[in-house]
Amino acid sequence: LQRMLSMAVEVDKSPTCSSRKIADDIFPFILNIPLRSQREALLNTMESQLLRCRLLELLFQHSCDVPTTSSMSLEKVLYFLSHSSVLPQFQDETATWQRWDEMLQYLSLLLLSYHGVKLVFPLAEHLRTSASDRMKLIAQKAKPRLQDSDDISQLDVQLKMNDFISRMQKMLGEPFPPQIQEKLFMLQ
Repeated sequence: LQRMLSMAVEVDKSPTCSSRKIADDIFPFILNIPLRSQREALLNTMESQLLRCRLLELLFQHSCDVPTTSSMSLEKVLYFLSHSSVLPQFQDETATWQRWDEMLQYLSLLLLSYHGVKLVFPLAEHLRTSASDRMKLIAQKAKPRLQDSDDISQLDVQLKMNDFISRMQKMLGEPFPPQIQEKLFMLQ
């Protein structure tokens, strides 16, 4: 399945467009996956960073009281950090701290996926260009282009993390379970 999804993203002239279409079709099914382990298995084994990034973006958009229309960027990840409630109640009954833990896991995965799409591959537009155009860009040794919304300061990150932690403290109390503390540190 993952190989087929990855190829489906790549066959189009615009992988961004095809990943959006595929993610829009798959997303309702992700909401119906009953167990966290099954959701994580699907997202962790996804071969297409672009598709995984889009699916996680949809998941966080779904959990925001006021969704944003901005394009995917580091600034948008901070927006999700500030405006997402815990992820939607899936069909399994889990403790509140486990739902926060899952949210932190997916935020980290979103950052890694976005990093893979935007920064890791040494070519302009990276995975957003067709496979044939990528080969030309690799040969030209094109550098990645950052968006203005990717230029965030360490202070921005610290302020958003502090707000996020205080929201979690209201819900969970203190001290946080060790899994939450570890994920908070990794996310920051």
